[in-house]
Amino acid sequence: MPDRWLVLSVRVPSDESTGELAEGLFALGGSAVHEDDDWLRTHLDPPADPKAFVAAAAERLRHLVGSEPELEWRWQADEDWSSQWRRGLAPRRVGRRVVVAQPWNEDEARALVAGVASPVLVVIDPATAFGTGEHATTRGALRLMEGVLAGGERVLDVGTGSGILALAAAGLGADRVLAVESDPESMGNARANLERSPWGRRVELVNDEVDAAYLARHGVPGFDLIVANVLSGVLVPLLPGFRRAISPGGRVILGGIMESEAPLVLDATSGARLGLEAEDREEGWWTGLLGRVDR
Repeated sequence: MPDRWLVLSVRVPSDESTGELAEGLFALGGSAVHEDDDWLRTHLDPPADPKAFVAAAAERLRHLVGSEPELEWRWQADEDWSSQWRRGLAPRRVGRRVVVAQPWNEDEARALVAGVASPVLVVIDPATAFGTGEHATTRGALRLMEGVLAGGERVLDVGTGSGILALAAAGLGADRVLAVESDPESMGNARANLERSPWGRRVELVNDEVDAAYLARHGVPGFDLIVANVLSGVLVPLLPGFRRAISPGGRVILGGIMESEAPLVLDATSGARLGLEAEDREEGWWTGLLGRVDR
């Protein structure tokens, strides 16, 4: 964990650009994006050359919104942000059965699930703010998973991060979950979360990159469910591979997609012979459940 964070803020010029700028901050490595009046703010690992990093970030964001972004940056000590962030987290019920909590509020979470039929309590220490269940796309994926997992499935979690979706899938009844993460720094956090979970033994954690070749190697026998809550630019090229890697009755859950991007993603899914079965919309983000289309 770094001893300080680079806090990067960008002014939002219009409501229409909020989603694009939020996705841009995530793509830069932001652990979470917070909205404060007309500003979006994220915390990033300290770069070696902060001025060069901010200049490159400005150029990247300019391409997203078509105008020069107004950026501010500063340093924040880790102990300050960590304590503020932890105080802001509370157990959260998602869908009918899933409750997401952190180790420091697990007792509070157990009281929350007392009246829930067949509850699935997923305890995650996210290390950073992404992977807590606080992001709308994570909640959308959890709600859609709850509707399709009945027990005994083989699941692939693409870009597992903290392991939240992999553990929820196992808790909802999946028999085997392959959780793949390309970022080596996230592996220790995900592994710790698996070890503390009663379902962790059903999850295989792998440090690798999911591409067409990876899907071809591991997609036999087919996955009953692939869940990929990552950026849309990563998802679209993988769609044909996803389709080939699922079983005849298998499904794919796509997340990390802004509502404004959904039509373009759906066009791509149609071309990959995947059809929309259900969707979840929250806070300007879109998550879709898709199945095979045989024709």
